[in-house]
Amino acid sequence: MKRSIEEINEKIKNKKATIVRADEMTKLVKEQGYKNAFRKVDVVTTGTFGAMCSSGVFFNFNHFDPPAKLQNSYLNGVNAYGGIASADIYIGATQTSNDRERYGGAHVIEELIKGNTVNLRSTAIPTHCYPCEKIDHPFTLKDLNQAIMLNPRNGYQKYNGAVNMGEDILYTYMGKLLPLMGNVNYSGSGELNPLMNDPDFETIGAGSKIFIGGDLGMIVGSGTQHDPENDFSTLMITGNLKQMSDKYVKAAYIRGYGSTLYLGIGLPIPVLNCDIANKTGISDEEININILDFSIESNKRPVIAKTDYRELRSGILNINGKKVRTKSLSSHFLSIKIAEHIKTMVTDGKFRITSPPNGL
Repeated sequence: MKRSIEEINEKIKNKKATIVRADEMTKLVKEQGYKNAFRKVDVVTTGTFGAMCSSGVFFNFNHFDPPAKLQNSYLNGVNAYGGIASADIYIGATQTSNDRERYGGAHVIEELIKGNTVNLRSTAIPTHCYPCEKIDHPFTLKDLNQAIMLNPRNGYQKYNGAVNMGEDILYTYMGKLLPLMGNVNYSGSGELNPLMNDPDFETIGAGSKIFIGGDLGMIVGSGTQHDPENDFSTLMITGNLKQMSDKYVKAAYIRGYGSTLYLGIGLPIPVLNCDIANKTGISDEEININILDFSIESNKRPVIAKTDYRELRSGILNINGKKVRTKSLSSHFLSIKIAEHIKTMVTDGKFRITSPPNGL
């Protein structure tokens, strides 16, 4: 049994398509089987909202008078890379401020989305065509020619959980870890995650439209550290910062790690055949998660326990007979909200279903 993209779009146009969130599809497949789910559902929407550290924005300024070749640049005291011709700079979300605590590139990005003024300070070696040596220039997002978010690594399929078997408190990118296995921190949206619902990239690939930060963007290709064989696939994505919302783009500061950017992403998956219906029926209990000991200072941290997202979301994890509290660093509530928002966009024809790409 199969259906085409054209058939799905025609049903959407005629208001006859059935569109459900990924968590709703999970229940449907469990109760009625994936073949019946395929007959009933045309599109499954996904979403995830969490810390996506490997994010940043390209800014293009109007040429200054006299012209300047932006090189050593700072935005509100946060270093931005300026070795990109004359009027472009890139700021990374985790770059820290030189003079402000708990402030970094992510905060600059959020301030601009909110409409606040940010100050550019830049110095350069003068040339005949770019004679200006110094720039001190306040601006808002509206003043820029372009503000293009380009994120090298977003949307991990899943994350390893973190525990601390040592005797001292640890402050990590996985949050505060209490000593002697006092808590378990984890992240990810599980059954709602886009890449968990299409692990073989039958409908997701370079050129696919994606919801990013409140607007529609595009998947550039596979993200850095892309590892589909171990269910750690990632995406490189891009979008227009000028159209994004601070509801889905949030700066944060993690003690012991620094600044990071919380970002909402998601996309619709056309249910083209029974196999895709089966995959979009994945449940939290089917997604295996390793719990690693972060007290070991090594890239090869030992696995203390194996679990799944259902157990983690219960709030308590039993590790070797000890009940340990669990805490999510991502928002399950906003992940559902994003999937629901995409559902509305597809229904209203604002998020068109496109032909499957060649994968990643």
